[in-house]
Order: sequence, then structure tokens, then C-alpha cells
Amino acid sequence: MFRKMRRYKQQMTDEEARGVLERGKTGIMAVNGDDGYPYTVPINYVYADGKIYMHSALEGHKIDAIQANDKVSFCVIDADDVVPADYSTNFISVIAFGRARILTDETEKERSLRLLGDKYNPGQDEALDDEVRKFFKRVHMIEITIEHLTGKKSKELANVAGPLD
Repeated sequence: MFRKMRRYKQQMTDEEARGVLERGKTGIMAVNGDDGYPYTVPINYVYADGKIYMHSALEGHKIDAIQANDKVSFCVIDADDVVPADYSTNFISVIAFGRARILTDETEKERSLRLLGDKYNPGQDEALDDEVRKFFKRVHMIEITIEHLTGKKSKELANVAGPLD
């Protein structure tokens, strides 16, 4: 169902790929947008319990797209260092393919909202309580269940020599 990585010698282990998701600050979510055009949006997220969580306004392009087709991809770039002398880039990136759903259960929604808030402002429980109360009814929380995950490193970072198959 999902393609094998062509340059498999650069493929990261699942553990390494999940580490990128845990460390990342911003991801790019891709959905099937209007008139079949892809729609990508950069977004803050949290990776917890093997799933990706993010917030959204109650309406808009992203929400409409998810409601029409729950299949999404989500990309996180962990390293992106241009090496001008080599006409190359030392990179580490991950792509997750999965299904997105808008959380309707209030307990799930609050839990994921708190996970997200704590990631970007750790240890601020009282302030987070205030934010959750203030915005709870004005925000959607989206959960991506990952069906396929791949991570890739540049050949220099993967320590690969010779032809790349």
C-alpha cells in the first residue's frame, strides 16, 4: 500500500523517526484540498502515545478537507543544513501517513489540548488551566493515527558510501 523508500540505505529506524516527531516543534500537514489541489499548512503539534495532535479553528480549509477525506500526511524536518561547497544538504526528515479525526469527546479533546500546551509552555499548569478554559469551546483538536512512518537522513548523516539503491 505504501511505497518502499528508494534510497533505503538512508532510511531511519522507526525509533529514530519517532524521536524526530517527539523533538519537532512545527510540522507540515497535507490534506486533499479544494478541487483536488493539495493543501499544506505548517502547524504546532505534539506527539504522544503514538499519535499526532494539533489544534485548529472551528472552521476553515483544513477542517473542511479533513471532513471530506481523512487521509493526511504530516512532515517534520529535524535538520536542514545546506553545504554550499558540496551542492548538498545535510537533512533529517520524517513523513507520517495516517488518518485524521476531529476529537469530539471532551475528555480526549482536553487531554490533547493540555499535552499540546504543556509541550510549548512546560510547567505552567495554572496558566494552562486558564487557556484551556478560555479557548476550549473555540478550538478543535485533531488527532492523526499513523498508518505508515518513514524517516530519511542525507547520505552524509546516514554514513552511507557508494551507490544509493
